[in-house]
Amino acid sequence: MAQQPSNGAVERHPVQLQPMQVPKASDVLANDLRERILRGEYPSGTALPPERELVSQTRMSRTTVREALRILEVQGLVTIKTGRSGGAFIQQPGGDSLATSVSLLIRGQQLRLTALLETREAIEPACASLAAKYRTDEDLDVLDAANRAVGDLSLPLDAFLRANVDWHLGVAVASHNELLTGFMSALSKAIYSSTENNAFVDDEVRTTTHRAHKTITDAIRSGDAAAAMRRMTKHVHGYAEAVVQVEERTKIDIDEP
Repeated sequence: MAQQPSNGAVERHPVQLQPMQVPKASDVLANDLRERILRGEYPSGTALPPERELVSQTRMSRTTVREALRILEVQGLVTIKTGRSGGAFIQQPGGDSLATSVSLLIRGQQLRLTALLETREAIEPACASLAAKYRTDEDLDVLDAANRAVGDLSLPLDAFLRANVDWHLGVAVASHNELLTGFMSALSKAIYSSTENNAFVDDEVRTTTHRAHKTITDAIRSGDAAAAMRRMTKHVHGYAEAVVQVEERTKIDIDEP
């Protein structure tokens, strides 16, 4: 028993509590719905109950429900449609979701072109190897069409670079690995944006690129995973070295008085 002072008052010891981080109600609701979606409880296209019903079911305010749905919409898990037939619809995450997240990371962190090229060197040979195992005739048609454009010396630089991106993305798609495809989609677009004005892409570079693409495509077509990986490694490493050399020369030109 606590001792009482002679005057009859209860002696109290000071109690110190640490600040507590209480999650917002909208975050709690969004987290619950997110887990249900990712567990596959709601297939893509499933319509969530109307807003007033969600308010009734969760006993949360209309503002909280709307904020939770906005969180899921930003994360690509819910699509909000307006109109009489509108509402919130479930959207299972796909490769586009990964590509968007990686793109945001690249832009938000302002990653160096060197880091992008190093990442591509690590990923793309694996894409080529898997493409040799799993490619379809449709995949080969995409690669052949993109490389015909790459080899067309009459195309302007922008068209060549886009065709080059299409070919590299085609290899990733042919791997039939959603994670690798998502990464390559984001990387290819970022590298394209960083190199679209490179003057080193002359007719010789285009011809060399076309030839490299053809040998890689041939390995993919014949199902030779080892050759596809080896040739892709050589191709992307050579391109990375060329870009770095151009950047170094440009830096020297700028720094010289």
